[in-house]
Amino acid sequence: MSTQVHPTMKVSELDFDLKNPRLSEYELGANSTDVDVIRVLWEAMDVRELVLSIAASGFFSHEPIIVAKEDGRNVVIEGNRRLAAVKVLLDPTFAGDFGDDVPVITPKDSAALLELPVLISTREDAWQYLGFKHVNGPAKWSSYAKSQYIADVHRDFGVPLEDIARQIGDTHKTVQRLFRGLMVIEQAESMGLFNREDRYNRHFSFSHLYTGIDYDGISSFIGLLPETEENAEPVPADRKEELRELCIWLYGSKRDDRRPVIRSQNPDLRHLNEVLKDGEAVAALRAGKELTIAFEISRPSSNVFEEALYEAKRDLEKARSLVSTGYDGSDQLLTVANDVAELAVDLYDDMYRKHSPRRKPKTARDG
Repeated sequence: MSTQVHPTMKVSELDFDLKNPRLSEYELGANSTDVDVIRVLWEAMDVRELVLSIAASGFFSHEPIIVAKEDGRNVVIEGNRRLAAVKVLLDPTFAGDFGDDVPVITPKDSAALLELPVLISTREDAWQYLGFKHVNGPAKWSSYAKSQYIADVHRDFGVPLEDIARQIGDTHKTVQRLFRGLMVIEQAESMGLFNREDRYNRHFSFSHLYTGIDYDGISSFIGLLPETEENAEPVPADRKEELRELCIWLYGSKRDDRRPVIRSQNPDLRHLNEVLKDGEAVAALRAGKELTIAFEISRPSSNVFEEALYEAKRDLEKARSLVSTGYDGSDQLLTVANDVAELAVDLYDDMYRKHSPRRKPKTARDG
């Protein structure tokens, strides 16, 4: 990384980087204030921990902040969390109503934080260092931040994805997958099919899409091109409606008051993958049925039958083990047990007829 050493710079002259991949997944616009940025960093990225550390031990000068000169501003392209921590220590009002426990530092310690050690560089010169540190290094970004960083380097500096992978110590395939995931989201937005600011939940769970498009059912549903294509529009135009539906199922819509069907990535994402392989199950999902119902429709009846049979067996074994302590002698429960016994006999008879159609049927009680 080509840099020019700059001993220190006033904190008041340093600006947060709103283009930082780590911040790009949050709702921060060009007019966001320092308080807006600090709130995101505080709540989502453990700035409070840094505040306590710097208050106790000071700012470590051996790890300077990296600054890029852009449009007359000193933009911190590496060290936004540390800058936020220092700003809060110097002026606790930056923390707003979420920083009531900011420690009070002495005037001497405060004076020592007014200027911070910096390195002057550019985004183009610094990308390799930042990528190695945050994609596979000790301070890892989220999957969305990684994909944004990869796309920025690829598009802004013309670096092939293969070279990015080699420089940051990752596999070419992983970098391609991250890039493709972001391209799907950006394509959906450019076509007016999706607006991430309209998502139902506050957090943008990019990993739902990034992981999901690797599944065969989901990728086939939207006709996704393989990651090796490295295409900025990986979804064919004739799958526009399917892409819109997928985004709604993954992220919902505040405007339409629609919750996403994916509540937790595991097992919901795999269930959605199976649903999208089955036309009847897809129709159920489109009709507003719960994912669990659509998933049951998608499953082979043989699997459902086997699981139901084993589950019934387990439940009966559990009930029988509790007779001495759990059964109160009521007639009602005894009637239920009789109904269960009759159902079990009928089930056995039905299975026996299918198992041995040419033999005389016998009941479970025949042995």
